[in-house]
Amino acid sequence: MLRRFLFTLLVVPALHAAPPTLDARSKQLTYEIYKQLIEINTTDSVGNTTAAAEAMAARLRAAGFPASDVKVLAPNPRKGNLVARLRGSGAGKPILLLAHLDVVEAKKEDWSVDPFVLTEKDAYYYGRGTGDDKAMAAIWIANLIRYKEEGWIPKRDVIVALTADEEGGNYNGVSWLLEQHRDLIDSAFALNEGGGGRSKNGKLLYNGVGASEKVYVSFGLETHNPGGHSSVPRPDNAIYELAQGLTRLASFRFPVKLNEVTRAYLERMSKLEEGQIAADMAAAANGDGAAQTRLSQTPVYNALMRTTCVATRLEGGHADNALPQSARATVNCRVLPGESADEVRNTLATVLSDPDITITWIDKPKPSVPTPLTPEVMRPIENVTSEFWPGVPVMPLMATGASDGLYLRNAGIPTYGVSGLFSDINDNRSHGRDERVGVSQFYDSAQFLYVLVKRLAS
Repeated sequence: MLRRFLFTLLVVPALHAAPPTLDARSKQLTYEIYKQLIEINTTDSVGNTTAAAEAMAARLRAAGFPASDVKVLAPNPRKGNLVARLRGSGAGKPILLLAHLDVVEAKKEDWSVDPFVLTEKDAYYYGRGTGDDKAMAAIWIANLIRYKEEGWIPKRDVIVALTADEEGGNYNGVSWLLEQHRDLIDSAFALNEGGGGRSKNGKLLYNGVGASEKVYVSFGLETHNPGGHSSVPRPDNAIYELAQGLTRLASFRFPVKLNEVTRAYLERMSKLEEGQIAADMAAAANGDGAAQTRLSQTPVYNALMRTTCVATRLEGGHADNALPQSARATVNCRVLPGESADEVRNTLATVLSDPDITITWIDKPKPSVPTPLTPEVMRPIENVTSEFWPGVPVMPLMATGASDGLYLRNAGIPTYGVSGLFSDINDNRSHGRDERVGVSQFYDSAQFLYVLVKRLAS
């Protein structure tokens, strides 16, 4: 069914007039909300998503939303979630617009700018969360206010949920809302992160729609020995032992395993790319091992084609003048849909090749079912994409990262990763230093989502 549908994902003629540009007042509103969110620290360590949720709730109430339709719900004082509703005629089941408020940690000394100040530089907005995921959070709130001010009454209720602990922590907002307040977010389908547009050398390649995602799993590795005085080194050093295992892991690659979405992605991308990359994509989709090896040199393509496991944290020892009695590492894996996390653990044990390195589960896998690419949702995405960016196709994607969409999908709410926020395919800075999004791309995304939601909810 998916492969048959993919053949319809061609550039379609616009069925509506060219979309209106973002007016100055709406642009300023969107910017102010974006800046406010970026400058509220929402990291797990010291941040506060409740503060961000309350700030957005205040804006909605000031715009005329009744208090009964704007709720801040928190299982923990610092881990608040916002749920807001624009009432429609009730002719259809609601649509849910999801974004997470929390961000990963960021150290000011690592960045060229303050990560918790929205900074415009060289046609980009810099700051922690600019792309992941406060751009969508700001856009949902700004657009909801615009709909309210216009007096628009959709056929479906439009629900916005801004949530906590997507990036980690003990109070995942989507999971908690489904368990405790399902009625507030129950919907026909949801729009979330996990898609987005991609460009290369200034050329727009595609507007991606996330339909499935890899499975997040983390393992703890640990070594132990008696230690001793650092002036009398012994051969069985806990740090060296662990480091040797990690070196073996660094040189290991899981085998390539394409699924329906990733094979179709390579086939379609081969028609959009040029030269050797285009040829390799076409050949890789047909199982050519040499082409797959060449493509694997590009991190984003490598992650699409195989399960990955990588060391992300390392610590060891207890004193400068003592031999280490233990060393620990965290290995984060992103497992292809359908693969067994238990088998991934067994593979790690084989690769580490040391029975004295213990492997423990940190995060158990939470696989999710793929979202069906139904014409009811995909056709409006295609049409609006064609209106905004003529000639740019829509591409179904398997997200290499995990998102809160997994909780919604497993709860029976199909979730589509779509933002219309374009970025360079080889410049993904989410979770990294100097996270950024293009200024013009941010406002294009805001207007794209404004039109798309209207189309889906009317």
